[in-house]
Amino acid sequence: MKLLALDTATEACSVALNIDGEIIEHFEMLPRRHSRELLKMIEQLLADNNLKLSEMNALAFGRGPGAFTGLRVATAMVQGLAFAVEKPVVAVSTLQALAQEGLRQHKAQSILTAIDARMGEVYWGAFREQSGLMQPVIEETVVAPALVTMPEGDDQWFGIGTGWQFRDEIAAVVTGCQPEAYPRAGDIALLAISEFERGNAMPAEQAMPVYLRDKVALKKSER
Repeated sequence: MKLLALDTATEACSVALNIDGEIIEHFEMLPRRHSRELLKMIEQLLADNNLKLSEMNALAFGRGPGAFTGLRVATAMVQGLAFAVEKPVVAVSTLQALAQEGLRQHKAQSILTAIDARMGEVYWGAFREQSGLMQPVIEETVVAPALVTMPEGDDQWFGIGTGWQFRDEIAAVVTGCQPEAYPRAGDIALLAISEFERGNAMPAEQAMPVYLRDKVALKKSER
């Protein structure tokens, strides 16, 4: 099984290959440069590993939530590439990818994910480990830090994602947090294989971003 994954949902830009379970990733912080650098990163990653796009069984992308522009870049790129080689697409939540990063780096079994959504809000999710993969236990949402929803249970929660810069405002108790973490294509590539095997791939034209919020910025009267 060969899969190419990409993510541009935040200031970070990353691409990754999952080759029969081996993850090979290229990750960079590239604010406002995703559209210029993403295709170069994909081409370089494939070339470095002597692979062609047509050899992939599927393509995957971080479908959001995240920055509006970044999500449009990722969606357009994965659609264009998948159309070109007639491959299916797997959409993976950026919050779930963050949770997978928390499991991978910190061995945390219960994770609260938060991405800075600007406008005084965070993109929010909660995940628990099941068979080595993080699975959602509440619906993803965009909300003020003080109004986040906590799952039932007495889990020892770990927080991850840029939204945790507002730790003092977030109405949740955690054993620790990593506010400098960003979604990574390597974790998307891992999660995408499971989704693909469960039959959750789709034709390229059906790949869509998930914004969670329609409003991009505050009006002058609201600032």
